[in-house]
Amino acid sequence: MTFEEIRQQEQQNMMPTFSRFPVALASGKGATATDVSGKQYIDFTAGIGVNSLGYCDPEWCAAVSAQASTIQHLSNLYYSPVQTEAAAELCKISGMSKVFFANSGAEANECAIKLARKYGLERLGPGCAEIVTLKNSFHGRTVTTLAATGQDEFHRSFAPLTVGFSYAEPTMEGVESAVTDKTCAVMVELIQGEGGVVPMEKAFVKALRAFCTKKKILMIVDEVQTGVGRTGAFYCYQNYGILPDVVTSAKGLASGLPIGACLCTEPLGNVLGPGTHGSTFGGNPVVCAGALVVMKRLSEPEFLKGVKEKGRYFAEQLGEMPGIAKVRGMGLMIGAKPSRGSAGELAAKCAEQGLLILTAKDVLRLLPPLVITKEEADRGLSILRQVLKAF
Repeated sequence: MTFEEIRQQEQQNMMPTFSRFPVALASGKGATATDVSGKQYIDFTAGIGVNSLGYCDPEWCAAVSAQASTIQHLSNLYYSPVQTEAAAELCKISGMSKVFFANSGAEANECAIKLARKYGLERLGPGCAEIVTLKNSFHGRTVTTLAATGQDEFHRSFAPLTVGFSYAEPTMEGVESAVTDKTCAVMVELIQGEGGVVPMEKAFVKALRAFCTKKKILMIVDEVQTGVGRTGAFYCYQNYGILPDVVTSAKGLASGLPIGACLCTEPLGNVLGPGTHGSTFGGNPVVCAGALVVMKRLSEPEFLKGVKEKGRYFAEQLGEMPGIAKVRGMGLMIGAKPSRGSAGELAAKCAEQGLLILTAKDVLRLLPPLVITKEEADRGLSILRQVLKAF
């Protein structure tokens, strides 16, 4: 099919919920994608942080294919050896105790919210079911995770949203003023991705951990975008030297297959018992097979060291580019604020020239595959440099 045929088919048959670039990708390898006409693109998006091992990693492909030809799905009424192995590996890497597998970041956050509310009602007292999140946060697109999101623009047209959420400034003064005797948890992203790639201050995160412990309320860390090696540690909270009570994960955890995970510490391991939560596809064997490859590769110290080194290289190169006013982020989760042209205009022009790049608020957002090579990085950065020059 030609690009025009694909575009027309999409317009005729799909709800217009996405603002798409005029690119139809057909194949890929590493951090390089190829469209239906054979044009190649350097990919600084990784499918919005999903393709952690890039396109079509051989080890990942072999594991997924082997599992698909063995048993592709079974109900969670039965035990799955590949699922339990994935759970054990994830708990070991994260330092958490128990995991619930879902299919997306929003579902992982829904699980965390249910866990926190049940904890609050059972262990803190009647009515203790309110959750504080941060302004400028993003936690998902279901009605409840939209309610948890601290950005009004995502709330429009979908009222009434789920009640029980309040939004605090990302300071201890802000959080303390938002917490009441009905609060059961505080939910945060350590780097606000959709909010513009805004990292939290280390002093704030440590103080928040201590505050939640003192108040006996849960600290939930949303690692949907920051997790799975993205920031140079397997989970971003490991860079901050804390252990949350609940962690949510998704995106890069299975490097392209739909997965979500809600993890918790030992004291919370039995809060959600039989019948209180579930998922038809959560912990699917094929998905877990892919996740096992990701976990074993991305938890290696040398791999994570490489992510940090690549992140520093990107930050240095971006910081020296005329047309980039500011660079922020951690590891390979980078925001670059342009001083000429809007982020959206620049991203569109980059796509024309063979570079796929994201935006968030007023910044260009870079989430390249963690396996990106220096050659691929330099090719993409060269395109960005030329696009900025043209503006």
